[in-house]
Amino acid sequence: LAADALLFFAPENLASLSGVMKECFDRLYYPLLNQLNGRPYSAVISAGTDGQGALRQLQRICTGWRLELVCDPVILLMDASSPEAILAPKQLTIAQLASSERCGENLAALLCL
Repeated sequence: LAADALLFFAPENLASLSGVMKECFDRLYYPLLNQLNGRPYSAVISAGTDGQGALRQLQRICTGWRLELVCDPVILLMDASSPEAILAPKQLTIAQLASSERCGENLAALLCL
């Protein structure tokens, strides 16, 4: 509740937020309702081939909390579509790490305005 902004990092599983991330929102959604109104947010989604489903789900939750999307969300594609690739450990590239870092920097910069 003390945060001035929120940056969500979430993995996508089967075109939606991962179970653990969704469970977090399930537990916190109603207790935090009307306590976060107007706070800025952005998101970084890690996905195999798309990421849009998880992003839409996250944005609906944030809309309910009346958060304000202030930076373009980042979707990090892992190019994992085969069973082997999906189950394999993932490593972000330097470019993916940099785009995630820029997302956080942009969000922080907006707080200084």
